[in-house]
Formats: sequence, structure tokens, C-alpha cells
Amino acid sequence: EPAASLARRCHHRSTAMLDVPFLPFCAFLGTLGLLCVAMVGTWCQHWRGGFSLDGSSRTFNWHPVLMVTGLVVLYGAAALVYRIPNTWSGPKLPWKLLHGSLALGAFILTVLGLAAVFCFHNSQGTPNMYSLHSWMGLGTVLLFSCQWAAGFGAFLLPWAPTWIRALYKPIHVFFGSTILMLSVASCVSGINEKLFFSLKNGTMQYKLLPAEAVFANTLGLLILIFGVLVVAALARPSWKRPDSDSPDSRQVQDALAG
Repeated sequence: EPAASLARRCHHRSTAMLDVPFLPFCAFLGTLGLLCVAMVGTWCQHWRGGFSLDGSSRTFNWHPVLMVTGLVVLYGAAALVYRIPNTWSGPKLPWKLLHGSLALGAFILTVLGLAAVFCFHNSQGTPNMYSLHSWMGLGTVLLFSCQWAAGFGAFLLPWAPTWIRALYKPIHVFFGSTILMLSVASCVSGINEKLFFSLKNGTMQYKLLPAEAVFANTLGLLILIFGVLVVAALARPSWKRPDSDSPDSRQVQDALAG
């Protein structure tokens, strides 16, 4: 019994030492996300020639910027909305709208990022959808579109039965984290692919680790860290919104009726 009591005290003490307040963690995560966006923009501006809409490689440069911003950073922000303590009391409708709007914004940026790479490939006569990166990326976007549509139908439309919401909620949560992990994998593989394509003829080779390679590799690691931290925050039990019934369905009905 004394040994068991000591073990419990040690467990509680170690848990308390690892207990990080959500808001400082969220501020750090936001700073990390902004750093990822700034770095991908700097990479494309400084080393890849900047941005344009003329179908050249500068049109392609919109692709990594929009994908990192939308599919990783903004998507991660949308996923964390329900971890904000302010959402734990009162009606859920405003937070549902914020969650859905952030996800929709992420999806729009993602579609624009896809349009940029297809425009570049078509103008240069480059085949589309032949690499593992492109397969994984498009699959992630398609899964994201299904996730958003299903979430809109289940949680925002007033005629969705309660039992459907209860049945679909764990599925929605699971695929939310899965899509983020796939997004991170797609972005990291895309960075690696771009470096292999670009750092060869007329430049210092990738294997010699020029400054651009160091910078872009670091960007990939930061994107990976961002994704892991978001998934860790989503999995942390003490940061989850307590399940409770709130009168959000009636608010949706009243809003649509008005």
C-alpha cells in the first residue's frame, strides 16, 4: 500500500510538471505557424524568384505558400478552436461557425494552391499527377473536402438528427487529425521534391547542402513540429471540451428562419 501510494504521488507530480497551460501553448503554436508561413514565403521570394501569374516557375511558387498556409497552419488553427477554454460554456454555434469558417478558408487557399501548380505544369507541358507527392496531396485535399462537407451537414444544418451527430463526431475528430498528418507529409515531401528538382544544373547540388537546402529543410522540420504539436494538443484529455448539451440547434433554426 505505501508503495502504491508513493507511485501515485510520483505519477501526479510528474503529470503536474508536464502540465502546460493551453493559452501559452497556443501562443507558441501560433508563432510557430506564422514562422512557417514567413519561411515558405521567404524561400520562394529569395531563392525561387518571387511570384507571378504568368504560368512560369513564379506561378508555381504560389503552390507551396498557399499549401503551407491553408492546408497546415490555418487547418491546424481550425482544429484547435474547441480546445479554447472560452468554448466550454454557453452555446456552441459561434464556435462552430468559427471552426467551419477557418476550415473553409483553409480549403479555399488549398484549392488556389492546386490551381497554381496545375497552371504551371500545363503552361510548361509538364505531366500532372505522376509523383507520390502529387497523389498524396490530391488525396489529402479530396479527403479534406469530404470532411468539410460532412461536418457542415452533420453539425451546422438544423435538420441533422442528434443520433447522427453523436455517431459521426468521433469519425470527424479522427479524420481531422488524420488529414493534418497527411497535410504535413504532403508538404514535407513537396519541399524535398522541389529541392531535388531545383538544386542540380547550374546550382550547388542538394547533396552538398547549400544555404537554400538548409533553409528549406529547416522549414520542413518546423512544419512537422507544428503538426505534431497540434495533434498532441487534440489528444490531450485535459484540453478537450466537456461533452454537454447546448441549445445550438435552435439557434441555427432561428438564424435560418430570420
